[in-house]
Amino acid sequence: MTLGDMGMNTTMGGTAPAGAQMMLQATPVSVPAGQVSFVVDNRGWRTHELIILPLDAGAGAGQRTVGADGKVTEDGALGEASTSCGNGAGDGITSGSASWVNVTLPAGHYEMVCNLANHYSDGMHQELDVS
Repeated sequence: MTLGDMGMNTTMGGTAPAGAQMMLQATPVSVPAGQVSFVVDNRGWRTHELIILPLDAGAGAGQRTVGADGKVTEDGALGEASTSCGNGAGDGITSGSASWVNVTLPAGHYEMVCNLANHYSDGMHQELDVS
């Protein structure tokens, strides 16, 4: 899984602006049910994270409501990779670092997101199908 921000550089700090171009790309986008390992590589300049959220029936990636803080709710999250060079939840994956998490996923549809301020609305989301 690759995280990144396009058209940005190391001099850009602070909260990501709304409308910036960012990406979260997973390969493959379909996996069998059971234990799934997510290895996340931050190739962008900003700090990022990966949160795994269930999708409601009929919902698609990128359709969640973004709050005034630039984030979506993490209710029901099934896993998080946000520790630079480490496993599980932390303070974020810094530029050039990787993180990982192992989760057990039943069959269904999930959305992988970066939930730092404005990152979701800037394009950091992708659907994952588990069969």
